[in-house]
Amino acid sequence: MSAEWICVERLQDECRRYLDRFKVFDHPLKQSTITVLESRGTRGKVTVPANSNPPNSIIPTTVTAATLSLDPLSIAFDGSDPLSQFAKQQETSLGKDPLSRMAAEMEDTVPVGKTVAGTGSTGTGKSKEPSNLLELDLIEPWAARRGAILNKYTTSEKLSIVTSFLTGGETIKPQTTMSEKVKYRLEQLDDFEDGSVRQMLDLSQQEYVIKIEQLNHELVLAWNQDQRVKALKIAIQCSKLLSDTSVIQFYPSKFVLITDILDIFGRLVYDRLRTKAEYVHPGTREMTALPENFTPEMVPESAKETCQNWFYKIASIRELLPRLYVEIAILRCYSFLAKDEFGQALRRLSKMIRGIGDPLVAIYARCYLCRVGMGLTLDRTYIRENLDDVLMVYHTIFNGGIRSEIARHRITLSGYISLYLPALDWILQGVAIMTTDGQLDAILQRCTEKKNPALLLQSIMQSFRSDFIASRAAQLVQILSSISVEGLSRGQLLRLLGSIISHTPPPVEQRATVLASAWTTISALGNVEEYIQCAEMWAQYTSQHFGLKEIDSFMGDILHHMSPNRVYEQHYHELQVIVDKIVSNANDINGILALDNFLPLLDLFQKESIKLEVCKNILTSYRNASVSDTIIINDPVVTNALMYISRVLNDSVNALTGEDERRQISSLICHFIRKVDFGRDFEQQLAFYVEARSVLSNLDSALSTLIHSVNRLATSTRRIIKGQHTPKTAAFVKACAAYCFITIPSIIDVQTRMELYLQSGQVALLNVCLQQADSCFEAALNLIPEVPRTVQIDGKTQSSESFLKAYVINFLSTLVIVPDNPTQGVLYLLRLLLEVVPKYTFEPGSNTLSTIYLHVLDFLSVAAQEVYPYHIVNVISNDELYGSDPKFIAEVNELCCDVCDKLLQQLKQLLDSNAVRAQSKLALDLFVKIITGADLTVEKMFTLTYNLWNLAVKNRNVLEPNQLQNVLSYTEHLATVTKVETQHQCLLVLLEKMKSRM
Repeated sequence: MSAEWICVERLQDECRRYLDRFKVFDHPLKQSTITVLESRGTRGKVTVPANSNPPNSIIPTTVTAATLSLDPLSIAFDGSDPLSQFAKQQETSLGKDPLSRMAAEMEDTVPVGKTVAGTGSTGTGKSKEPSNLLELDLIEPWAARRGAILNKYTTSEKLSIVTSFLTGGETIKPQTTMSEKVKYRLEQLDDFEDGSVRQMLDLSQQEYVIKIEQLNHELVLAWNQDQRVKALKIAIQCSKLLSDTSVIQFYPSKFVLITDILDIFGRLVYDRLRTKAEYVHPGTREMTALPENFTPEMVPESAKETCQNWFYKIASIRELLPRLYVEIAILRCYSFLAKDEFGQALRRLSKMIRGIGDPLVAIYARCYLCRVGMGLTLDRTYIRENLDDVLMVYHTIFNGGIRSEIARHRITLSGYISLYLPALDWILQGVAIMTTDGQLDAILQRCTEKKNPALLLQSIMQSFRSDFIASRAAQLVQILSSISVEGLSRGQLLRLLGSIISHTPPPVEQRATVLASAWTTISALGNVEEYIQCAEMWAQYTSQHFGLKEIDSFMGDILHHMSPNRVYEQHYHELQVIVDKIVSNANDINGILALDNFLPLLDLFQKESIKLEVCKNILTSYRNASVSDTIIINDPVVTNALMYISRVLNDSVNALTGEDERRQISSLICHFIRKVDFGRDFEQQLAFYVEARSVLSNLDSALSTLIHSVNRLATSTRRIIKGQHTPKTAAFVKACAAYCFITIPSIIDVQTRMELYLQSGQVALLNVCLQQADSCFEAALNLIPEVPRTVQIDGKTQSSESFLKAYVINFLSTLVIVPDNPTQGVLYLLRLLLEVVPKYTFEPGSNTLSTIYLHVLDFLSVAAQEVYPYHIVNVISNDELYGSDPKFIAEVNELCCDVCDKLLQQLKQLLDSNAVRAQSKLALDLFVKIITGADLTVEKMFTLTYNLWNLAVKNRNVLEPNQLQNVLSYTEHLATVTKVETQHQCLLVLLEKMKSRM
């Protein structure tokens, strides 16, 4: 052997490394900031540290925090030259002369301390008063409804379109008789002069939409080319399309598409008139565009005349429907003529709509009138008048003529009635704006008295305020249970009511009555599909506002309706939603899981994929509801329910399961495992863990959580008995250790197994289960050769050497207090470690193996001491077991020599590979280990130590600047504190030689 290592006895304080210390004034991890001070009269910005005071010479006006990544160019060029600033001021001023600017400033100035009437703000902070109903934000915008209407009302039938502005189609020849010529003169605005009239047939819905978009494009193009008459004619043609109900189920979508074009036409006309209505602003000599809140007095006469001409042209349109729609489209233009013209025009147009015979066409015309009117005025009289007219002709929807029309179109009465909903909803929402509850009650009463009021009641529930509906939920349930529902289903109305009160509950005193009355009607529904859809909507209300008894009855009734003839197989989605709503909204989820009908309801899900999703949602809801550490599970019924759900999730995991899915399932199950707590009944707790192990065999994370939980259980047992085990508790902690030792091999990941073996061995050692601890430690060491060379961490491939190094260091610190097994020999576990570590495949040029050997030398130095630095109560470590027996010390010295020889071989290999830096660093590290733990009176070791120092000094240029000086200081410290005189003299001699080489 090249080394003759003899361990020297030392006090622990002698080996302590004293590092250089220096005073700091700020926390090194604190984020740095810059404070930017802008000073009046300077263009530059002064940056000062965040914690310092600004310079006294600068008076800050504003202080703003900026990040370190300020753009230097933006700081350098933050201002502009004086000429540019002056020119900018001239451009933004209302006038060029001082008097004009002064007059403008006088108009805009508000005296200090005075507030704007009707607001609490001053100066520029005054809020804009709402000028129309839409600005009140009390109604859902039409734009939000548009997409839903287009998606709902579709058709597969062929459509047709009549126009003269699109190519293709069948030509319609104009008549040339005298009567037709007279008719042409009367209809010259809505006759088609631009080429022949064409009728396009057999268009699909998508083709029809494309043609409508082309008309929209043609209108804008004609307007931009100053062809106003052509644009008007396109608008008229589009309006005429709304009289066509040949494909009646598509009518609401057609209404949306056509009114979009009319809105664009109205906006073009309004913008054109506003452009022509420039006026001279007081105090200036320049023409200025009208402000947003202009009055008719500001509008020049020429613009008013142009506006009147537009209305005259539209009034000469002979057909009622296009005349109505086009005038409604430009209704906003009345603001150029008179101040209070909107109300009169809206009421006049409301009466004109009475001339439309088709109730469907009429109600959508009223919808468009109300939609445009709400954006113009706060007046609501015309909306109420339109509702009165709708109610007046409501009975015609169900007359014989309409029924024959429905039959001709081959649609059901229910489908036909649903066409009215978008228009009726909008009108009723407008009526409900700023309306008292008494007025709404009157409307509700009036609608209820109508024959077949289901359509009106559905629209009322969709349109009126939810708090109004909720406060009258009991009354509405009675109404819905007794009225005639021709054309609509009773279940549909009850489903809508359930949706409303789920989010806005009725008064407390009404809740039980509402549920009892509604559920009596729902249970009596003959259609299973209607029943389960109603149950889906009422599940949230029931689980939120009622106790476990009512929820159990609710689930039992669902089982009663769904079980016969396996009806549940057609309603998996509704059942899934019901279960999700119950578990996510219930106040006591543990109580829900313990209900008699909960697991039978869960058993209805026979399809594996759906049952998996349901179980996952249940555990997710449970996790969200039990975030607090104080919430635990100790009810066996709840535990069994969650165990059943966990088994379903575990059994779904296979080789094809994605990593994210596996991680999500594991997280849910692990949360459940951690929440089970039977208090001081440790045997029942261990029995639960045994059952869970048999159920959760496919998830490494779940098994790992079980092992941690069992180790915690063993530690809790020791804490309760204060380390003094009785025969019963000793047997229990041994059972815990056996549980861990048996379970760990089921885990696939090698690193996880190693960590769990080490932790389980430490817990076993803490409980004086020496044989179990030895078995765990030995199993952990035997896994080292199986550690993969690389591992995936966050999607990145990394070497496992860092894990192995940290693991061995942790293992060695535990091994200090592990007593030797008499049947295995001295330091058996350390010898096994030295045997298995070289079997791991290290990276070329890696220093991990040498680092491990250096820490083994530290361990052996401690093992040779008379008293170890730490112990476990009731565990006799090797210091007490051997009592510094010379044979034991000789074994330790022999191991030190072996390890030292291995390190010297490492040095030689580094020399052969010309790794000078690594060689010098290893030489210094070995030097420190020798002077710390070896007897320097042995000449061979003293010579080796001095040679290692010479090797490091020789290559000082590749070391850190202060590295040699730090080692020298440490050697001086050892020479000072060493109590053994011979060692002290050797260190002094070594110091002289070291300094001579510096």
